[in-house]
Amino acid sequence: MDSMESKEFERELIKKLIDSDEEAFCELYALYKNRLMYFAMKFLKSKEFAEDVFQDAFASVWQNRRFLNPESPFSAYIYTIVRNRILNLLSTFENEKKLKESILSSAIEIDNETSQSILDADLSAIIEKAIENLTPQQSKVFEMSRKQFMSHKEIAAELGISVYTVQQHISTSLRLIRTYLTKYSETYTDLLILLFCLNS
Repeated sequence: MDSMESKEFERELIKKLIDSDEEAFCELYALYKNRLMYFAMKFLKSKEFAEDVFQDAFASVWQNRRFLNPESPFSAYIYTIVRNRILNLLSTFENEKKLKESILSSAIEIDNETSQSILDADLSAIIEKAIENLTPQQSKVFEMSRKQFMSHKEIAAELGISVYTVQQHISTSLRLIRTYLTKYSETYTDLLILLFCLNS
C-alpha cells in the first residue's frame, strides 16, 4: 500500500470511527500500537508505563471520536495526545521521586529494607481494599492483566469481549483505585500512587 492509499485507508477508518464503528477503532489501535509504544518507551523507559499511556490515549480517541476530522492527519492528532501524556507523566515522576526520597529519609531507626517492606505491605493492603470497590468484571479483567500478565488480546478472547472493552475496564479500574487512594493523606497518597505504578 503506497502513501496515498494508506492515507485514504486511514481516512475511511476515521469516518467509520466517528460513527462508532468498533472494528475501525481496533484497526487504528493495531495500526498505531507498535510505533506509539516505541515512541513512549524512548522517554518513559518502561513498557508498562508506555502501555498505560497508549491505552489512555486511545481511550481518549474513542471518547472524543465524534469530534475527529477525517481530513486532518490522525497521526499528528494521536502523537500530540501521547506526547502530552508522556510530559505529564514525566513531571509526575519527578515530583513523586522527591516525595518518596523525603519520606524515606525521614524514617528514624528503621533501615531502608525494613522501611520499604512496611511501605510495600501497607500499599498491598490498601490496593486490595481499593480493588474490592471494582465491579466483578473490572476486577476480573484487572487481575488477569496485572497479576496473570495476560495481554489485552488474550483477556478479550478468554472473556468473549472486545480489546477496547478490556482497555476500558483497565483504565477505569486504575482511575477508581487512584481515587480510592485520595482518602489518605496527600503526601502518603502520592507515594502510594508511585509505588503502585512501579509494581503494576
